[in-house]
Amino acid sequence: MNDAAAPPPPPESPKFTDLGLHPDLLRAVQDMGFERPTPIQAQGIPPVMAGRDVIGCAQTGTGKTAAFVLPILHRLLQGVSRGRVRALVVEPTRELALQSIEELRALGKYVPLKGAAIFGGVPMDPQIRALAQGVDVISATPGRLLDHVYSGRIDFGDLQVLVLDEADRMLDMGFFPDITRIISLLPPKRQNLLYSATMPQPILDLIRGMLRDPLMIQVGQRSAPATGVRQTLYPVPRPRKLDLLTRLLRQDGMDSVLIFTRTKIFADRLTRSLTERGFRVSVMHGDRSQSQRLRALDQFRRGRNSIMVATDIAARGIDIEDISHVVNYDVPHTPENYVHRIGRTARAEATGDAVTLVDASEEPFVTDIERALGRQVPRVTLPDFDYGPADHAGAARHAGRHPGGHPRHGPHGGHGHHAPPRHGGHPQHGPGHPQGGPGGGRRRRRRRRGGGSGQGHAPHGHHGGHGHAPA
Repeated sequence: MNDAAAPPPPPESPKFTDLGLHPDLLRAVQDMGFERPTPIQAQGIPPVMAGRDVIGCAQTGTGKTAAFVLPILHRLLQGVSRGRVRALVVEPTRELALQSIEELRALGKYVPLKGAAIFGGVPMDPQIRALAQGVDVISATPGRLLDHVYSGRIDFGDLQVLVLDEADRMLDMGFFPDITRIISLLPPKRQNLLYSATMPQPILDLIRGMLRDPLMIQVGQRSAPATGVRQTLYPVPRPRKLDLLTRLLRQDGMDSVLIFTRTKIFADRLTRSLTERGFRVSVMHGDRSQSQRLRALDQFRRGRNSIMVATDIAARGIDIEDISHVVNYDVPHTPENYVHRIGRTARAEATGDAVTLVDASEEPFVTDIERALGRQVPRVTLPDFDYGPADHAGAARHAGRHPGGHPRHGPHGGHGHHAPPRHGGHPQHGPGHPQGGPGGGRRRRRRRRGGGSGQGHAPHGHHGGHGHAPA
């Protein structure tokens, strides 16, 4: 008889009611049906409420927006001055600036605090009116923020909290000179919060000069995709990519598909080609106006168009529930961009598929990606697809290069036909967690497709049910 004591059960994650948040914030959280915070929220909310400088290193889709919005609102409620800028969130894209303010409005529905999104590409008059009426929180892109500051419309004299969100993306986009200028305009005594998926050296240098005794919160592995992403590579000659993509898009379960291309010109060209083949497609890139981008997001979010073609400007600017698949039509040149792209699916501990179409010339980029991931991504070929007279053998040879992918077989057995699955669970990680805070534990709604168009997708917003939350 074994008298050894059974190991204790793992501790249950805290509830939002355990975090000491203001009762009016808890009312909004409860209205939205959220019970338990995600890891970045559980670890990050208490120190931010206590006034600590914090570095949050976490992938997109982990709920980090609410991880700073909730404690900032809690802190601002303790003050007496209202309608003066006391918190500033700096974002790399207009979509993220809007997302932060949408989150603030949802979580702050019962508190007398106002926020405004400030970004370029739109007329300034509505922003000028919002600032004139008084706001407590600004979420802004760097260039337009500086325009308002230099015009005398924003006064940072009462600023208490600075948030630099997606810091590595701002570095990639060349915003660091503007960030330096913005920091020089702020009161030296303030709380600083920095969130980034990766920590390249310029960001580490910024941290040393800006943050005071920061608390580092690391959620998940750096430069690693969310655990719920099932990744596959499809070796295919570039002239056959469009036909292979068309075959994949017509498979069951391709309900909400985000396709990444490397250039704006090709994004438009691919959009036209897919539209001619009967699919309903939105397109999003840097040459689109703000109204065009918002319309594209709305059509994709609501399921009117089941496909969106985008460049990397959307890699961190899209927060849409239930993206079933991300497709890399062009292999990204860096592992970081690969991680950011595929992070658009499997949001908030759900599951999703990442499909990458690989021409032989792109294999060096794949090698770099696999080295950064620390593992090999399975190769897949379709046995009844015409790869061309000289290239089918090469595609099959690539598919058999790694132990996880065999010639003419998918990564999980069968006879080569790989249909990206609809997710009730993940082959390695199991089903998505049933609980989570804002940004955590979503479940997908199944949608039926016909003729390449997505139907019945719920509007973007906050949904009830314990543990399901917005980004």
